Amino acid sequence: MTVNMTAHSPVSAGHLFALVDVNNFYVSCERVFAPKLEEVPMVVLSNNDGCAVARSAEVKALGVKMGTPWFQMQDLAKKHGIAAYSSNYTLYGDMSSRVVEVLRTFTPNLEVYSIDESFLAIETILKQHSDLTSLGQIIRQKVKDTTGLPVCVGIGASKTLAKLANHLAKKHAQFAGVCDVDSMSKAQLYQWMAETAVGEVWGIGKQIAKKLKALHIHTVFDLLQTSPQSMRQQFGVVIERLCYELRGVSCLQLEEVAPAKQQIVSSRSFGKPVSLMDELAQSVATHIARGAEKLRSQHSVAGAVTIFIQTNSFKPHEPQHHQSIVIPLNDPSDNTLTLTTAAMKGLKQIYKAGFKYKKAGVMFSLLADKPTVQQSLFDDMEVKGKSAGLMKALDSINSRFGSAVIRSAATGTKQDWQMKSGNRSPNYTTRWDELPIVQ
Repeated sequence: MTVNMTAHSPVSAGHLFALVDVNNFYVSCERVFAPKLEEVPMVVLSNNDGCAVARSAEVKALGVKMGTPWFQMQDLAKKHGIAAYSSNYTLYGDMSSRVVEVLRTFTPNLEVYSIDESFLAIETILKQHSDLTSLGQIIRQKVKDTTGLPVCVGIGASKTLAKLANHLAKKHAQFAGVCDVDSMSKAQLYQWMAETAVGEVWGIGKQIAKKLKALHIHTVFDLLQTSPQSMRQQFGVVIERLCYELRGVSCLQLEEVAPAKQQIVSSRSFGKPVSLMDELAQSVATHIARGAEKLRSQHSVAGAVTIFIQTNSFKPHEPQHHQSIVIPLNDPSDNTLTLTTAAMKGLKQIYKAGFKYKKAGVMFSLLADKPTVQQSLFDDMEVKGKSAGLMKALDSINSRFGSAVIRSAATGTKQDWQMKSGNRSPNYTTRWDELPIVQ
């Protein structure tokens, strides 16, 4: 395809970003501790071993789409020897943290964008390396040597260009895992843009891509040639910024400190239908504990807690019951025991016997910054101090020895309602009793 060389050229304004993305993250985490899985077609399944949430390159090549139910893959799995693993989010979260620790050795100016992606501001460290591509290869090798995980690196003058470069690094072997669009000639960059669908641009979803195609904007290069102002008129300021970002004008800065969440939700489907109040109470208490830990990690308190329970809507022949209730708190709290008491009060009001419940969960809302929350005139500061100390000790022990090592009695012991995870790998990095053994 021949492109118009008079198009707007990306110009660097001194900013340089690297996007480091772990390849097939969940699958790669499993392979680190089970080398026998290398080159074996495999999928990682969602909660209750339902759908494929991660696919190896070999499975992608077989045409399996993200979200394909596992039961629909049975024939294909037998034919090609596809291995299926239950999701192990504890392992994945810890491995993600280890990757971030490695990346921080290159620069403290870093944004953790998702569990498997991080943006790095690299303009200040470039002088320590001969060129951007060699820097990218050093990053790749250090992550691989330290964690065992393979990554691709995309480099550009804006976050959008770095994201595009990362896409090219993943899709085209000639880049050897590192693509630097900032050092490309205009002709090279425009050619790659002309061969890349507009839907691959960061922030362009399926619906917007469809509308852009109706305007004869099919490729990244087509979007580059389009007036940012006209895009703003039709799609808003977000798409206008992306247009400028494709030209190398950095409009999206690093979020080095993630903003506190305004709502925290914790919920899971059950591994089997649940009818008893005691089992529902254990589930709700478990979700309260998880959510409260997140509250404390971002130094927030909740002013209200919502409890919800629901039956399986995919079984319309069974009696249905979907109910929720909001319990306001007179004194906003992050204390697991206080929040559990409120949740149990709400659950008793919405529970009805005789139904087969499929899911339960909680949502914390009316969140406030704990250090700045208004204290009540009647607060007992000594009691509050002891409460804070107890929660700090709880989090410290669970962080050191494994999640939920210490928990409230309300969460129960057997927890037969827990979701299915028939083929979950061990928590190799977070539990002493599940450490890998060399034989």
